[in-house]
Amino acid sequence: MIRTQIYLTDAERAALSAISIQMGKKQSELIREAVDELIARYSETRRQKILNKAAGIWKNRDDLPDFGKLRKDWDRSLS
Repeated sequence: MIRTQIYLTDAERAALSAISIQMGKKQSELIREAVDELIARYSETRRQKILNKAAGIWKNRDDLPDFGKLRKDWDRSLS
């Protein structure tokens, strides 16, 4: 683990301290959990944006083979 210093407002520090006592966890542990949650949320949002951007990229292309026909041919050859 790498030690990192952060600055909190008085209100953030007080709230974090209260949550720490209530949950029985160290403040550093709560901060790491919050950072992990932010990373997970960002990763999911980023992944969804990439998928949305990629959706339909093959649509209306006339330079590609007929994949439906190819699939039928493949299915027949497996029978």
